[in-house]
Amino acid sequence: MEKTKIFIDGLEGTTGLKILERFKERDDLTITLIDEEKRKDASERAKMINNSDYTFLCLPDAAAIESVELCTNPHTKIIDASTAHRTHLEWAYGFPELDNTFYEHIRSSKRVAVPGCYASGFNAIVYPLVKHAILPRNYPLVAHAVSGYSGAGKKAIAKYEASDRPTELQSPRLYALTQMHKHLPEMKKISNLETEPIFTPYICDFFQGMTVTVGLHSRLLPHKPTAKDVWQEIAKHYEGKTFVKVMPFMGEGVLEEPFIAANTLAGTNVMQIFVYGNDERIILTSRFDNLGKGASGAAVQCLNIMMGIDETIGLTTV
Repeated sequence: MEKTKIFIDGLEGTTGLKILERFKERDDLTITLIDEEKRKDASERAKMINNSDYTFLCLPDAAAIESVELCTNPHTKIIDASTAHRTHLEWAYGFPELDNTFYEHIRSSKRVAVPGCYASGFNAIVYPLVKHAILPRNYPLVAHAVSGYSGAGKKAIAKYEASDRPTELQSPRLYALTQMHKHLPEMKKISNLETEPIFTPYICDFFQGMTVTVGLHSRLLPHKPTAKDVWQEIAKHYEGKTFVKVMPFMGEGVLEEPFIAANTLAGTNVMQIFVYGNDERIILTSRFDNLGKGASGAAVQCLNIMMGIDETIGLTTV
């Protein structure tokens, strides 16, 4: 049987390297590599893209857009890990668990945009609440998030791991202070909100892992749900999903200690969702690997779905 040809445009970046790592045990794929000195040569990249069955784009937005323009082979399918196409109407949004329509769009599409890491955690919580009319589209949402420094890129990783790093890097650092974070457009569009949430992300002194948290005032919701009502709706929405797991209701002893660490799912493609708080102030948190379900794992999962094979191949489910 002929193997599926894969090209990763932007292999030297964190996401590209993690995708390649997830392919190391796959005997159904052939990975084609560009000569290092030609990786920025448009004609050579075009050749590699058009000779592939699937091309992954692990590039800055402008370069990703250029790569799509270089693709002239109607049979080549593209999976883009950049921000460039996440709100584009002609591209499938690569979070299959959100709804069966997302899964089918990925399965049938030749163009798939991998969600942003923060957006994955936010949409996993908010999309089902809006869909099932628990949360109004105009609710004044605030989202808080923490992430390991691996998502900040090669230069930031080098700063965090330098022996002479400044003291401030040992502390969580709040950023996106102007409320213009690049994930906000997809957070609004995919969850069908009228406005973007207030979003407060922190980069922290650990390598990989992420939590995204959203709080709700029950008195501001149409049907005044309890925390357990919200948990039941979320649990029903994701019932039977392999990679998105709604944890038991927090009032029922799901954690040995009352803490939710951000780094416990590193190396997996799993996302956990917790519902806690009380009946007046309901809190939802998603926990996952920013390099897994938040990036390379999601990209490989989309590839598997597009290929029509088991979506878990090459991915860790626990």
